[in-house]
Amino acid sequence: MKEIDKLYTKYPFYGSRRLAVNLPTEFQPINIKRVIRLMKIMNIEAIYPKPNLSTPDLQHKIYPYLLRGKRIININQVWSTDITYVPMEHGFLYLCAVIDWYSRYILSWEVSNTLSSDFCIRALNDALKTGQKPEIFNTDQGSQFTSNDFTKILIDQEIQVSMDGKGRALDNIFIERFWRTIKYEDIYIKEYKDGKSLFKGL
Repeated sequence: MKEIDKLYTKYPFYGSRRLAVNLPTEFQPINIKRVIRLMKIMNIEAIYPKPNLSTPDLQHKIYPYLLRGKRIININQVWSTDITYVPMEHGFLYLCAVIDWYSRYILSWEVSNTLSSDFCIRALNDALKTGQKPEIFNTDQGSQFTSNDFTKILIDQEIQVSMDGKGRALDNIFIERFWRTIKYEDIYIKEYKDGKSLFKGL
């Protein structure tokens, strides 16, 4: 999973087949089904236009995409969030961050050992504690972000909810660049032993 993450972070357009054939020789041959299974655990998919970028919960409301043709010209115009897999010395965690699209500033972040919506909600609340808020908050259709607990916070703050749909594969490119930077300049180098050291290091 660490090697898959390194490859995927460098080449986020690689799907399961290209990841499999490009893994180091000590992992070859590797069954494509195993790579697919590990990618699901890691919550990653190749970046290319497709109907959904994440697994939605069919009981959750899906909001329309609001950014088509919109020029981003100010801070606090659009915020978005995403989750990435974080390899540790033993095991792995997940990292969620909220970013301002115009400034590329990371407003808040949280780590978790599960893909529940709880740590995403904490990251959102931390970003809003600054007293600032966006006009639009954009996410993919992952169940963490379509959950009523998550969207209610935005609606209560009178923030417009936007969700990626078909053909919006590159909308998270700003935070994908951030993931690449933090992994290659910190996480891969330090190989944190546990969540406490990861949190302190980040």
